[in-house]
Amino acid sequence: MSERIILHSDANCFYASVEMLLNPDLRGKAVAVCGSTEERHGIVLAKSELAKKSGVKTGMANWEARQACPGLIVVPPQYDQYCKFSKLLRNIYLRYTDLVEPYGMDECWLDVTHSRLIHGDGIKIAEEIRSTVKEELGLTVSIGVSFNKIFAKLGSDMKKPDAITVLPQNDWQSRIWPLPVSELLFVGRATTRKLASRNVLTIGDLARTDPEILHGWFGKNGIMLWRFANGEDTSRIMPNGYEAPIKSVGHGITCSCDLHSNDDVWKVMLELSQDIGHRLRSYGLAAKGVRIMVRGNDLGFCQYQAQLRYPSQSPLEIAQAARLLFANRYGWETPVRAICVTGINLIPNGYPIQLDVFGDEMRRMRRQKLEDCIDEIRSRFGKSSIIAASLMGDLHMPVDGRHEVTMPGMMYT
Repeated sequence: MSERIILHSDANCFYASVEMLLNPDLRGKAVAVCGSTEERHGIVLAKSELAKKSGVKTGMANWEARQACPGLIVVPPQYDQYCKFSKLLRNIYLRYTDLVEPYGMDECWLDVTHSRLIHGDGIKIAEEIRSTVKEELGLTVSIGVSFNKIFAKLGSDMKKPDAITVLPQNDWQSRIWPLPVSELLFVGRATTRKLASRNVLTIGDLARTDPEILHGWFGKNGIMLWRFANGEDTSRIMPNGYEAPIKSVGHGITCSCDLHSNDDVWKVMLELSQDIGHRLRSYGLAAKGVRIMVRGNDLGFCQYQAQLRYPSQSPLEIAQAARLLFANRYGWETPVRAICVTGINLIPNGYPIQLDVFGDEMRRMRRQKLEDCIDEIRSRFGKSSIIAASLMGDLHMPVDGRHEVTMPGMMYT
């Protein structure tokens, strides 16, 4: 079997680069794309290279970014434009292979193993893509070329902007193993801290650790990380348009300002659950459980989950379960900045379930018919055609289109 040729293409400073294309007066200046620019609590979503060199970081509060870079130009996000350029980027990749797997809006993996007879080797294809993107779109990309997805992603991060990094199968250890373990995909801050406390500081340290010990520390994820560190990633790249089986249905948002009360959090959860209920209905599925993710001002996520009493498509039941989880588990060490609610453990709607003698099934059925009717009205006449009275007023939720953005998730295997 011939060696695979995998590319990972990452558009440099994507949001800020698109803004500079749309407004040439911004070129060559320190620019930051910030959410809620009218709010003190807005945060930096993306920054230009010049802003980055001045100390501006993604996730910084707007006022902190201005302190780090006094001449910083702050612009609001235009998500419709980012979606447009994301599709244009993908169309360029599809000229070389149909095995194009998005990883968020500005990143894609490409399997060009079977394209080399037509387009040349991986380096030649990467160079063509880099120059084509610059010529046709006015954007720059950094591309990693390797024999698996993990190392291709690592390569695209090693040299920016507008660069190509090759990590071949016969010569990668000397370049990858000395890197900090945090550089490896899926090694987040909490995992990095836990590994550091055990003196595992580099990717090489991780690769040389007994996998059974890692399994004891992290479960099956420990084995996965050990395989990645040793170059044993065999994950496939899915063809363009591939849709994975639906295992969960969620909706999350970064709020336009910090939330300081259970009541404010409840309203956001109820609004998010409207979309979850609609999508569950359209998929013909019901959720047996609910998971919430909450992010405070420290930018760290807390995650909790619980089972529902009955499988449900009901926005109200899902939101109520999320509220109970939050009230019982979140300690309010910091205000809430972002919330995600997800329906999990999905089954086909209408699947036989065991009822209990203490439940009011007739009441649940009446409620379900009412919510079916509400969902139909909202589908025909728009989401604002009928809403709960408690959701009137300012929910501290942005309405700038960020829900259209595809965020990175677990890669397909």
